[in-house]
Amino acid sequence: MCRDVVYDSQTAARAGRTSTGHGLPAPNPYGPFPLNMFMAPGDAARDDLIGGLERGLLVTRFHYTNPVHPKLALITGMTRDGTFLVEDGKVVAPVRNLRYTQSYLDALAGIEAIGRDRKTLRGFLGGAVVPALRIAGWTFTGATEH
Repeated sequence: MCRDVVYDSQTAARAGRTSTGHGLPAPNPYGPFPLNMFMAPGDAARDDLIGGLERGLLVTRFHYTNPVHPKLALITGMTRDGTFLVEDGKVVAPVRNLRYTQSYLDALAGIEAIGRDRKTLRGFLGGAVVPALRIAGWTFTGATEH
């Protein structure tokens, strides 16, 4: 999963490490930021990720994420255009868009299966190459009205 911390030249010098090239343009109050993330694929087919669920949610798109507490890797955001109820390994109904507040670290610790196919996703800052994941738990905190 995650191998190491990212460093820019300033934080690398303080830590006695080498910069990983993750600095943002000055002035930069945030410090280093991972803008080019890659996650290794697993061996599960997409149908197997869903097929293993007794009851859960399939989220096909996270609309945005914003940091709540960067040091705890706690983020908030919304799902969008594709959230579905899964029962007995089958998609049975659409679900309203949901708000979440979740620790990335807790989510990664709860990975149950990793998809073998990866997608390249572009974000506001940078991008990521990632497989689909089945995660044991995710903290949803609300739903849209429509």
